[in-house]
Amino acid sequence: MIFSSYQFIFLFLPVVLLGYHLLRHWGNVAGMKGWLVLASLVFYGLGQPEFVLGFLGIILANYLLVTLLHRVERTAVRRLLLAAAVLLNLGLLGYYKYANFFLENLNLVLGTDFALLSTILPIGISFFTFQILMYTVSFYRGECGYLSFLDYTLFITFFPQLIVGPVVKEDEIVPQIQDRKLLEFSGQDVCRGVMLFCVGCGKKILLANPMIDFAIAFYGGQVAQATTVEAWVGVLCYTFAYYFDFSGYIDMARGLGCFFGVHLPINFDSPYKARDFATFWRRWNITVSRFFNEYVFHNVFHFGDRTGKMILAVLLTFAASGIWHGAGWHFVAWGLVNGVLVCLANLRALKMRKPLPAALAVAMTFFCSVLIRVLFDCTDLGQAAQVYRRMFSLSAWSDPAGLLASAAGFVGEHLLLCLILAASAIITFCLPNSNGIMEKKTFSLRDGVWSGLVLAASLLNMSQVSTFLYFNF
Repeated sequence: MIFSSYQFIFLFLPVVLLGYHLLRHWGNVAGMKGWLVLASLVFYGLGQPEFVLGFLGIILANYLLVTLLHRVERTAVRRLLLAAAVLLNLGLLGYYKYANFFLENLNLVLGTDFALLSTILPIGISFFTFQILMYTVSFYRGECGYLSFLDYTLFITFFPQLIVGPVVKEDEIVPQIQDRKLLEFSGQDVCRGVMLFCVGCGKKILLANPMIDFAIAFYGGQVAQATTVEAWVGVLCYTFAYYFDFSGYIDMARGLGCFFGVHLPINFDSPYKARDFATFWRRWNITVSRFFNEYVFHNVFHFGDRTGKMILAVLLTFAASGIWHGAGWHFVAWGLVNGVLVCLANLRALKMRKPLPAALAVAMTFFCSVLIRVLFDCTDLGQAAQVYRRMFSLSAWSDPAGLLASAAGFVGEHLLLCLILAASAIITFCLPNSNGIMEKKTFSLRDGVWSGLVLAASLLNMSQVSTFLYFNF
């Protein structure tokens, strides 16, 4: 089920809120938690019914391993249990996400003819796998407490952040779902939730979706025939579409959390305003970047000399991040290029170079992110090369008058899309982000009117249900 759909807004969410707050009124905390778990499993099942039992099996298996870790004291046995948890979760992720990629490359290299598997990627597996692993490792290290099965299941399945994150730690959610906290109710939280949900819905429906439609058409078959202007617009569309699609999802997720008194952590913080790529990756998908930083980067960083181990750790971390995003060599290339740019930013900081003017630094970082976006969005490296050739066609750039005429013709034919792109750029670079809504203490009538107008405009354009781009990861 999609947040930005009539079924969710007018059916699922009202039923869940009604049941939850009735139970809160009666003081039934266990019932409130159980209701949220049930709602979360229904939410997941409506998106992928064939994997609900498998998802429950993963939760049960991991809770059993955590329970054994809780009861066992021998270090060697605890290490084996931790290894079993890591192998179980990464093994399942690898099977569903990378088995066919491995078989395809094996067939290509060895000339074999292994049949590909008919697997379907379970939605959210890349995200809930990381959340499960973070809790298990933290519990093994003694950094968090043992949870009841109900609390553990709610922590893993909480539907606002189940599919696309944020990937939360135990101390970011569990203290908020304890008995006393759940019974508290804040009108401010409801106002925050409504504003965040409306803003996120507007980002997704009004901004991201129209750009996604053009980008899909471009990458889906128009690359070979595209003009230079069309190539640039296609790449820019995905650049801004991913920004508003993911940012919109996070806003809606945090808004939904507020309806239940749960404040989810910031997961998106104006990354296109970053002045270098090290800062960029501290602002985009913050909780997933945190996972790679804590569990990949810091483990590799133990080896080698200071500069050498930093470069190795960054490159391996971003190669892993690339593979996490998708099974394809173009994702690996995308990760490595990001890693190189992060290394350059870190090396520049180590040498204490004078910083570039802010506007220039932001412009350069954004321009590089646009170019790298091609590697992420293409179907393979061959298509990426084709897109780059279209973007930097010598024949087009050597004829400025012809290029301007082509651009003018494109604007005339796709005026609404160009206006959406312009609005996206203004919102991205000139306006404050939505994280400030969580800090608001008072809410005015104007806040309500603007939120209502954005939601109304979104509802009028919600005729077709469009999944979030990160559902594919």
